[in-house]
Amino acid sequence: MIVCSCNVLSDGAIRACLDRGPACPRTPAQVHACLGCSPKCGRCARTIRAIMNAALGEPVHSCGTGCASACSLVKVAPTEEIAA
Repeated sequence: MIVCSCNVLSDGAIRACLDRGPACPRTPAQVHACLGCSPKCGRCARTIRAIMNAALGEPVHSCGTGCASACSLVKVAPTEEIAA
């Protein structure tokens, strides 16, 4: 699947550049650099971040009561869900 239409990057190409070592890209911009291009419009950044999190086994953020005051998702989540 094409993730970045500006640079025609696929999800497979993104996964292929990820490695758990110290040279592993840590941001979507670093993924672009690893693949020999640069970010253009930025619409792919969230998708690249999700692929990175899934491939590297990093937890996906989900709000709990501990982060409710600082979390940007509080703006869209009903108060009852946060308190639960």
